[in-house]
Amino acid sequence: MEVANNVTEFIFLGLSQDPGMQWMFFALFLLFYVVIMVGNLLILLTVFSDHQLQTPMYFFLSNLSFVDIAYSSATSPKMISDFVSAKKTISYWGYVVQMFTFHFFGCAEIFVLTVMAFDRYAAICHPLRYTTIMSANVCTVLASLSWVGALGHSFFQTLLTFQLPFCNAQVIDHYFCDVHPVLKLACADTTIVNMLVIANSGLISLGCFLILLASYTTILFSLRKRSAESRRKALSTCGSHLMVVIFFFVPCIFIYLRPSTTFPLDKAVSVFYTTITPMLNPLIYTLRNEDVKNAMKRLWNRKFSFKEKQKG
Repeated sequence: MEVANNVTEFIFLGLSQDPGMQWMFFALFLLFYVVIMVGNLLILLTVFSDHQLQTPMYFFLSNLSFVDIAYSSATSPKMISDFVSAKKTISYWGYVVQMFTFHFFGCAEIFVLTVMAFDRYAAICHPLRYTTIMSANVCTVLASLSWVGALGHSFFQTLLTFQLPFCNAQVIDHYFCDVHPVLKLACADTTIVNMLVIANSGLISLGCFLILLASYTTILFSLRKRSAESRRKALSTCGSHLMVVIFFFVPCIFIYLRPSTTFPLDKAVSVFYTTITPMLNPLIYTLRNEDVKNAMKRLWNRKFSFKEKQKG
C-alpha cells in the first residue's frame, strides 16, 4: 500500500498529560488488563474442559472471550506503556497495524454479540426446535461469518484511511490508533472517506444494535406465558447479555455514527468499549451464570483431587 506522505511516526497526547494522573492511569489500566486476561482465559479453560458446557451458548461465549483477549491486547499494552513514557510515539506502520487489529477484533465482538442474541432468541422462543436451529454446523457457520465479516470490515476501513496522504501533522489527541483522530491529520479532502467510515463502522454498530434490541424485545414478549422460574432464568441470562451490549454498543454508536469530528468526551467514552466491556464480560458471565460457576467448581475440584493423588 504505497502512499505519498512525509509522516514516519505519530505522537499521542494520551488520556492525560498530568504526570500524577498518568501514574494513576498506569496502575488502573494495568489492573484492568490483568482482570481481562485472567477472567477471559479462565472462561476459555472452563468451557473447553467441561463437557457439560459443550453447547451453542458456551461455544459463542468462548468466541467472545477469545475476542476480548485479542481486542484488549491490540491497544492496552501500548497504552499502558505510554502512561510511563516521556514521548508517546508510534510508527506509521505501527499505527496501521494497531488500527487494523483493533477494528478487526472490535467488529468481531459486535458480530459475536449479535449471534449470541440470536442463540438466546432460538433457545427461549423456539425451545423444541433449538437443537435443530443451532446445530453444530450452524454454529460453526455463524462464528465463521462473524470472523470473515470482521476481517472484511477492518481491511476496508484501514485501506480507506491510509490511501490518504499525510504531510507534516503528527500529533494525535487520543490514546490508541483509531480512524477519526488520524483522518484529522490527512492533507486531503476527507469528506467522502468520512461518509464511507460512517457507512462502514457506524451503520454496522447501529444495525447490529437494533437487531439485538429486536431480539430481546421478542424474547421479553415470549416470556409472558412462561412459568415464574423460566422467566427468572431467561431474564437473568438475557439481562447480563443486555448489560454488556449497552456498555459496548452505545459508546460505539456515539463515536462512529457521526462525521470525523472529535469532542473532549471521546477519549472517556472510548474507555467503555476498549476496556470496560472486555473486563465486565467474564465477571457478568461467571457471577450471574450458575452453569459456569458450577463448571469452575468442578474444574477446581478436579485440580485439587489431582494434587491429592500426587501427594498420596
